Amino acid sequence: MEELILEMKQITKIYGNGVLANEKVDFSVKKGEIHALMGENGAGKSTLMKMLFGIEHPDEGEIFIGGKKVQIKSPTDALNLGIGMVHQHFMLVDSLTVAENMVLRCEPKRGLFIDMGKAVSEAEHIAKKYNFQIDAKAAVSTLPVGMKQRVEILKALYRGAEILILDEPTAVLTPQETEELFRQLKKLRDNGHTIIFISHKIREIKELCDRITILRNGQSKGVYDVTEASVEELSALVVGRDNVKKIEKSKAVPGETMLCVKNLCYGYARKKRILNGVSFSVRRGEILGIAGVEGNGQRELIEIITQLRRNEKGELWLDGQNISAGNVKQFRDLGSGYIPQDRLTYGASTGASIEENLISASSGEKKYHNRGLLSAARIRAYTAQLIREFQIKCDSPRTNVGMLSGGNIQKVVVARELTGDRNLIIADQPTRGIDIKTAAFIHQRLIALRDEGKAVLLVSADLNEIMELSDSLIVMHEGKITAYFPDAEMVTEQELGRYMLGLDRQDEEQIKEVCYE
Repeated sequence: MEELILEMKQITKIYGNGVLANEKVDFSVKKGEIHALMGENGAGKSTLMKMLFGIEHPDEGEIFIGGKKVQIKSPTDALNLGIGMVHQHFMLVDSLTVAENMVLRCEPKRGLFIDMGKAVSEAEHIAKKYNFQIDAKAAVSTLPVGMKQRVEILKALYRGAEILILDEPTAVLTPQETEELFRQLKKLRDNGHTIIFISHKIREIKELCDRITILRNGQSKGVYDVTEASVEELSALVVGRDNVKKIEKSKAVPGETMLCVKNLCYGYARKKRILNGVSFSVRRGEILGIAGVEGNGQRELIEIITQLRRNEKGELWLDGQNISAGNVKQFRDLGSGYIPQDRLTYGASTGASIEENLISASSGEKKYHNRGLLSAARIRAYTAQLIREFQIKCDSPRTNVGMLSGGNIQKVVVARELTGDRNLIIADQPTRGIDIKTAAFIHQRLIALRDEGKAVLLVSADLNEIMELSDSLIVMHEGKITAYFPDAEMVTEQELGRYMLGLDRQDEEQIKEVCYE
């Protein structure tokens, strides 16, 4: 049996809001291999690796390095054990040079001062040792993305990393940069380094990695030899559903177009376009789902539609009006509601009361006023009604939202966004991190609005939610729509998984059918 350099046994992590990120996960890596850790966003990959790197700490379980049990309480502990991590969002200081970033916090000294000459020579030496081409004196701010990633890898190697964790390393790279990265990683493996490659891209894993561990819903679904597992098997393991929960709803009766997105493009400042010619329509009386592994342009798309991000190219039409150069107020005034995926950053003010949050988007409406002034009595009566209707557990309407559980904070957001004169609802990961009962309640509210003739655009990484709740489906991959299913019931999870992972793509004529003028 080959030597195991790393073993994580029965690792469990539960966050303070009750979300189970990892449940009794076993994960082991052999010395000198490239081991893939694969799963959809939210599967628990990054959390598991953050515990290995000391950023998070397990609630249960043990970690062994080279057969010896260790406690990793901080990234410093991890580095001392020979573990380095290259994060998806680089941790470099743009204003410093390559050499300065590489030696940061372990700078060579000449007396009381940093020896910059030695810093440069050490950076050049480590780059030469591993066949990485860099300019040690260049400011990081001037480097392209692929070069910044090399600096991150070299920084970890400079600190003595034998185990290198790469979190979605190709997400921001062009195909050419990805090719170069793979060549470098294979050389590192051949020189005895061990690499953990976090990804959801099956083709890349098949090309680069030796073995693969698959996580789904915080649990391990097994370890496989990459050469022996087929693309179909891996796809089913990654995006399969553990427990199919049927959502009861009648057949949709779509009406007129409410939202029309035309040739939306975003990301011109980057080599790799984030959105590239996205076009679709959402009609009254239907729930259109957007399926896809996170990081394929969904977040940018929704933020542009909801006016939180400026549009670069293309058109947005809402209820017959062009809002391409609009703002949040215009989006709201046209009867739109938005349930954001990050309820604490965009959905709620945790320092404000429940009633303040519930009227925050509609305080100008006459129903809250008496003789031109806000009426505390009217506001209290209205918010008390919403608290009852949406079953928000609280002591008082004046309770600060920050004192509520995650599920009840989400109910406050949903109560605000799904009431009033709405024509369009944007629901972005509406049930992430909440309990089953609350999720079912939100599903029923969305279906009820659809049945009232409202248009609903649903974005979800939950395969069960997106397949069961949607009437029709589009799939996004690498900033494009790659499939359209006018009847969500007609696609299987295996088929959907292949489109989500970029293994299949419909022809342009099929995709164009999602646009209703």
